[in-house]
Amino acid sequence: MLSYRHAYHAGNSADVLKHFVIERILNYLVQKPKPCFYLDTHAGAGRYALGAAIANKTAEYQSGIAQLLKADKPPEVMRQYLQAVKACTAQTGELAYPGSPWIASHCLRASDRLALCELHPQDAPLLIENFKRDRRVNVYCEDGFTKSLALLPPAQRRGLTVIDPSYEVKADYDDVVEHIKALHKRFATGIYALWYPVVDAARITRLESRFKQAGLKNTQLFELQTYKGDKPGMYASGMIVVNAPWTLKADVALALPWLAEVLGQDDSATYRAVTVCAES
Repeated sequence: MLSYRHAYHAGNSADVLKHFVIERILNYLVQKPKPCFYLDTHAGAGRYALGAAIANKTAEYQSGIAQLLKADKPPEVMRQYLQAVKACTAQTGELAYPGSPWIASHCLRASDRLALCELHPQDAPLLIENFKRDRRVNVYCEDGFTKSLALLPPAQRRGLTVIDPSYEVKADYDDVVEHIKALHKRFATGIYALWYPVVDAARITRLESRFKQAGLKNTQLFELQTYKGDKPGMYASGMIVVNAPWTLKADVALALPWLAEVLGQDDSATYRAVTVCAES
């Protein structure tokens, strides 16, 4: 199904959590001199104009990144993520928000490589345009689930795979676990970051349970709820990270209370940081 376009939701609270976690993982990877590989299975357009009509149809960024940019005293651990957002706007000359591919291109070095997959007929050309001058980047207008299996393991032997499907099909909640297990078999030392929406708590309980059953070592879960679950829509979102860097849980734990305070829309705003499977 190809009805979903991320431009409607760019810069919302779910993006904030997702991209902050991605930035922290990449920050960890680039501390070592050896090159690394970034793979995005559902890359979208890569960058979004928040002044465009499509973004303002829902204007979700107003309760997301816009709140962070005007908030006082963000925790130091969020500084580099917020700098990346500001750099994206500075580059375009207009109010803009970076998708995960732009965050990755901003964080990574000349020796690193990026592979971006996008099948949507409207977003794929935008993705190509946004990264046509970056020699580190290969864009694949192909199904990300299929292509990611072909791209792993990478020559660099270090890297992050981001998996962010639309969840238009309920089976995605089960299929993503099987897909990560398959990717892990090909590249056992890679880091895998899965984003998920929370519109039905029971689905997430099942998703978490399936990761526990999978038993992939060092699997961490981070979740941010911004309003009560009795309202329609996505009231929370989360990231599940397999082979999480040893620094990640502490970094995200420093940010989550502040994010809940700034992005919370009612007194039910809360968060979770859970070890789903331990390192040993």
